[in-house]
Amino acid sequence: MKKAAIGGTLARPIVACATRAPDPVGPEAVVAIFSRLRAANPEPRAELTFLNPYTLLVAVVLSAQATDVGVNRATGPLFAIADTPEAMLALGEDRVRDFIRTIGLFNTKAKNVIALSRILVEQHGGVVPRSQAELQVLPGVGAKTASVVLNVAFGEARIAVDTHIFRVANRIPLVVAATTDKVQAGLEALVPEPFRLNAHHWLILFGRYVCKARKPDCPNCPIADLCRYPDKTA
Repeated sequence: MKKAAIGGTLARPIVACATRAPDPVGPEAVVAIFSRLRAANPEPRAELTFLNPYTLLVAVVLSAQATDVGVNRATGPLFAIADTPEAMLALGEDRVRDFIRTIGLFNTKAKNVIALSRILVEQHGGVVPRSQAELQVLPGVGAKTASVVLNVAFGEARIAVDTHIFRVANRIPLVVAATTDKVQAGLEALVPEPFRLNAHHWLILFGRYVCKARKPDCPNCPIADLCRYPDKTA
């Protein structure tokens, strides 16, 4: 199975609550930051697994308010027998629900998986569309999920923003913005082209394992000298 740094879909918009924020770092620092993240992890990978664009889409939809590890436990057996929208429809909502019962909101997610699979079969010939607008109208799919699919499955330079990327972007800061949409727009505008394709992966992994929410690991951070976060840990 392929692996990609994806993370859970957001249930509601994130709003920044920081009471103070330094000015964003400059262009030279941005290049240095992504150069170091690339050097530390030239081929970024994470826990969410998939077989093809369709299973990637389903996995990201299932990852809302769930961990990648938890999603993988469910989708491993599921994707072994249903890795196309046609096969998923043949499986049916009840059996899909049984496979994903360990994932939060499994009732709603089972309905969404079947509904989006039906739309893919009836309107797209069973193929995952490569359009943000067409993806976002699928049940259970929002802007972040659509951006992840376009980036990971189709190689488009999108920077989908989850809780980790939202925190990191505002903390360094690369972008100071109050919503995920504004952070995504800001990152896609400022990240240099050579780094843009994998920027999502580098930032989410950096936020998950180094620049953690409760206690960032500043002593072992590869960009600590470039970061302007005022509350660095000792």
